[in-house]
This record gives sequence, structure tokens and C-alpha cells, in this order.
Amino acid sequence: MRRTLVSLCVLQAFSPLSWAEVESAEKAGIELQATSITGTADYETAQGPVQGYHATRSASATRTDTSIHETPQSISVVSKDVVEDIGATRLQDALDYAGGVGRANNFGGQGLTTFTVRGFTTGEFYRNGFPINRGYPNMPDANTIERLEVLRGPATMLYGRGDPGGTFNVVSKQPLAEPTVTLGSQLDDQGMQRATLDASGPLDEQGRLAYRLNVVGEGGETFRDHVETERYGVTPVITWQATDDTKVIFEGDFMRNNHPLDRGLTRFTNQKGTASRDTFWGDKDVGKLHNDNNMAQLRFEHLLNDNWTLGGGFQWLDGTLQGNAIEANSLAADGHTLNRNFNYRKLEWTDKDAQLNLTGHFSTGAFDHTLLTGVEFEDYDYKSIIQRSSAAYTSDIFNPVYGKPRPALTSTPTHDKENLKTYSAFIQDQVALTERLKVLAGARFERFEHEYETYVAGGKNWKASDNSVTPRVGAIYDLTDTLAIYADAARSFKPNTGASSGGVGFEPEKGKSYEMGIKWEGLDRQLSVDAAIYQIDKKNVLTTDPLDPNSKVAAGQVRSRGFDLNVAGNLTPEWRVIGGYAYVDAEVTKDNTIRVGSRLANIPRNSFSLLNVYEFQDGSLKGLGLGAGAKYVDERVGQTSNTPFSMDAYTVVDLLSYYKVNDKVRLNLDVKNLFNRDFEEGAFGNFYAYPGEPRTVQVGIAYTL
Repeated sequence: MRRTLVSLCVLQAFSPLSWAEVESAEKAGIELQATSITGTADYETAQGPVQGYHATRSASATRTDTSIHETPQSISVVSKDVVEDIGATRLQDALDYAGGVGRANNFGGQGLTTFTVRGFTTGEFYRNGFPINRGYPNMPDANTIERLEVLRGPATMLYGRGDPGGTFNVVSKQPLAEPTVTLGSQLDDQGMQRATLDASGPLDEQGRLAYRLNVVGEGGETFRDHVETERYGVTPVITWQATDDTKVIFEGDFMRNNHPLDRGLTRFTNQKGTASRDTFWGDKDVGKLHNDNNMAQLRFEHLLNDNWTLGGGFQWLDGTLQGNAIEANSLAADGHTLNRNFNYRKLEWTDKDAQLNLTGHFSTGAFDHTLLTGVEFEDYDYKSIIQRSSAAYTSDIFNPVYGKPRPALTSTPTHDKENLKTYSAFIQDQVALTERLKVLAGARFERFEHEYETYVAGGKNWKASDNSVTPRVGAIYDLTDTLAIYADAARSFKPNTGASSGGVGFEPEKGKSYEMGIKWEGLDRQLSVDAAIYQIDKKNVLTTDPLDPNSKVAAGQVRSRGFDLNVAGNLTPEWRVIGGYAYVDAEVTKDNTIRVGSRLANIPRNSFSLLNVYEFQDGSLKGLGLGAGAKYVDERVGQTSNTPFSMDAYTVVDLLSYYKVNDKVRLNLDVKNLFNRDFEEGAFGNFYAYPGEPRTVQVGIAYTL
């Protein structure tokens, strides 16, 4: 950790030593991919900072800079202020207060592999409009988040393949108009040590070239026995205003994460109780999985004239996950002896994504239009090899024995590669029919070509291809200046992985969603409240082949319906709130082996979260902020099956405090899981459950030079 802190100081030493005044504000862009140098304006842009907790505009739901109040969809925006107030270190911490977003499989503590929204598990999410959850990436670091925008319901029309429950888009920090450098450090009583750097400003006298650099170094112990972690990340952003009409943005994110494969607790049916949440049944000497991720985005925006804008860009992703690990196989008849295997894996992936969008504003008669049309091409490559042991390699769940000789790697059950290419075009029109009535309609045309090749003896190669049309239509009507009702219908599309017993690729999963809701802005538009009811159906879910129990067919169907309520804003200049409630009824409606009515994995019927923060604005306590957050998650099942295990409902209360000593120094003291509640945050495979963090005290300091 000492090396990390020294490195941050060295980076600071190379920051520009002199600064010039920045020219007047540039023309605002409207594309999701375009990013302006952020100043101290009184108005909000879709890519810029949020005033407190209340966002008024978003580009994620429409890919145009649109008022959230005028968008016919449920949207929650988690601002940078929320991220800082709760002392978040990972993106998932910020999602806890987005409303109705749950945790699913974290791939043994490696990252945000899947999450849940409106009854469905999904692994698709985005950064500045580009897909970033390809392969097995690291959990995105909170240090780079400007705003986190959660979209409920299908987003396929704009973003391509995905599940119908929803997704989110990370809007990353962009260069600032004024030079600033902030050094930060966080520690907790579980052993975590963390240092950050956030530097930004112009690089030339005219202010046409600007930068932002975020650096993070983290290491130390966790609440899990013998599970230590380390993380290093560098995120540079450079913006170039080439001409008055053309802007180019380069953004990179280079992360190195080392963490043991930690599946958490086991929940076998014959298990005699559950081990304590800190018990690690792996081996402390096996080592860490090395997860290296590289991302580079090159985005641009060109104003053709006052009404038309051309934008787009290219993203390159590259990642590797490799190392040794221990995983559970089964439990002996005694109920406490765990059968394990020692294994080695190397997973590699590369993804290339190119986008080109055209946005225009025009009128036809009395109707005002915002037209968006675009094309996208993605090329995803994935290779994997996994070797496992077969000899006996046991441990006691309740009293693990470490240091046993590792068995030889005798089998290679996985050795394959796959390629997925997608070609797509979309068009969307936002029309103001009257001053109060606005409609949105669009469709995406997409073709995918999927190819899989295995090198395992007896394995089957397969190819699949298909075309899809995913429309979306919505309307919103202002009953008053602050109260609106809306309705939305959309479809989703996602390729299935694998092939039938005949070696033929499966038909893709297809979903359809219907949503009705209400939006209200109060307190001089400083507080937003929205509520929605919905029903989502998905078909072509993989299920057991009735003619071959070892194969699958795309014949299953599932359904989710429910209600969600979300609130965010500034009740007073001192008092900020964000949170939500979600009721979800998600179940199997058709399957060859699973009973109709079975609940979907990791989906609570009820969930609730609310964060309250009060900051004193004057007097002797000026600069002091006090807050409390509460999260409730209902009972869930560990797998969609006839015999799942159950995870109990839980409530977690967090306390936070910070003190702004002056304009340069900010101190924080937080207590997470105040009452030390024992709970499980997510499950995988019907016998793994990952435990939640115990009571944890975290302290930190941020110093702005």
C-alpha cells in the first residue's frame, strides 16, 4: 500500500504546473457518446454533474439529451454525490439505492457478473453508451462515476441484445473547465486500504484540450478468512475541441484485480447447518485469480448545422482471467465433509464495437421532432480453457483444514472458443404532438452470427444466426406542469448459448414488456417521484429436452409483473434523499421439468432502500453531514428449480457522516451494517450463497490541492 501512495504522489508531481483561463462555454451536444468539458453552469446536461441527488435530464433512455420528466420510462439516476456520501468503492454499492436493483452471481467475488431488475437476471450494462460487460470483467470502480442511470424495462431498441428487466449506463467523469487535483484515502476495520487520485483541467491556453485522470490503488484483507484482494486502476480521459463544431474524446480504463475465487457459503441439502460468514473453505495458499481488463473508447461529435449532429465512436475491450482456484462438488453423507476440486482456468476475451448516430431536430407542421438514427457493429471473441482435478480433495465446512497437497490436474472439461458478430440499425422519433402530449416510437433491426468450437473430445461445434426486429413505443402526457402519466411497450432480444442434441443453435430469447406509470416533480422541481406497474414475458428460455435429458431446447417461458416506486431529490438545500420500493412477482409459466409457478432465482418479492443525508449549511456545524441508509430484501430462492434452497429476508442499516473542514479537506466516517445482520446477498448454482458484509467501520479523507 505504501507503493500505491507513493505512486499517486508521483503522478501528482507530473500534473501541469500552470493553467490558463478557459474560453466561454462551447455548444452543448446531444449525443450519448459526446462529452463536454464540465463547467459550473446552473443548468444540467445529460452527461454532466447532478445538483445534489436530483437529476433532471438523461441521455441513456433515448440517446438524446431529454428531460427525464418527458421520457415514457422509469429511470433512476444515482449521482456522484450519492457515491461520495455512502463511501462507495464499487459500482454495486451505488446500485443499492437505485431502487429495485438486486445482486445475483458475482463469480466468486470477481465482479458484477449479473444483477437483477424487475424479476430478471441480466449481465448487460454500458459505459457512455457502449457495452462493457463482456467476458468476466472486474467490478467497475466507483472512483470513475459521474452518474449512474438505471433503465427499467427493455433497452434493446437502442442498445441491442439484453434481458427485458432493465439495464444501466455509467456516465463517467469528464474533464473540468478549472484545474483541480484531489487525493483521497479510505480505510476500514476489515483490512481494506485504498488511495485515489482525481485530477483534471485544461492542457492549453485556449481550453480546447483538456484532461481528467482517475487513479485507484487498493489492497488488504476482507471479512472472509484468508481472502485478500488488490486492485489497481488508471482511467485517463482527453477531450479535444478540434473546431467549433467538432469534438473528439479519448477515454481509457485499465484495471488489474487480484482476488481468490471465493464462492462464499455452501447450501447443500444434506448440510448440517451453515458455516459462519467469514469461513473460507478454499485454501489460503492457492493464490489469486488475476483479472486484467483494458478498455479504450474514441468518441466524437460533429455539429453539421444548428439542427443536425453526427456522433459515434469506437470501443475496444480486452480482458484475461487466469489462475488457480478451488470449487465445491458435493457434500459427503456426514453433512460436513466437502468434496472439492482443484482447478486452473484461463479465460480471454476481446470485443470491438463501432457506432455511428445522426440526430436532428425539425418540425412537420405543428409537430416538433427529435429524430435519431444509427448503425452499430460488434465483434466479440472469447476463448477458455479449464483444467480440473479428479482425486479426493476434501475439507470440513465448519473447520477447514488448509495446506493439503494439491491434486493433479487430470481433466480438461472446457477448451473452446466462440465468436459473436452483430449488425444493427435503429431509428427513433420523439414527437411533441402538443405542448403536453409527447410520443416516442422506434425500432431496431439486428442480425447476429454466433459460432462455437470446442476442442474437448466428444464435444459439439455449432453455429447459429438470426434476425430480429425490436420495436418500442411510448407516450407521456402532462396532466399539470409537474404531474405526468405515461405508457410504454417494448420488446427484447438475446441470443441463447449452446446447441440442441442435433448440433443446431437455439432460437434467441425474446421478451415483451408493457408499462404504465406516473411522474411527479415537487418542491420547485427539486424532488422527483415516479411509480409504475408492468408485466414482462420472456420466451425461448432453455429447458430440458423431453427426448434427451442431457440436452436442452428453447421452449421455456417466464413472466414477471409488479410495481415499483422511486424517489430522489433535495427536500431542502440541506436534506437529500434517494431510494425506492419494488414488488416483483416473477415465476416460470412454461417448462419441461420445472413446475409452473416456481420462483425465479435471486428475485425478492419485496425490496426497499432509502438514503437520507442532512448537511448543515451554516452555523458552528457548517460542513457537517449526517445520514442513514436502510435496505430491506425479501426472501429469495437460490435457483429456478423444483428443489431450491431459500435465502432469508434481511434488513441492513448504514450510518454515514462527513465533515468538510474547508474547501480543500473532506473527512468521512461510516458504519455499514450497523446491527451486524447476518445475511446472504446472492446465490449461484443452487449450492453457493455469497454472504453479506458484517458491521464495518470505514474512515477516509479527501484533500483538494
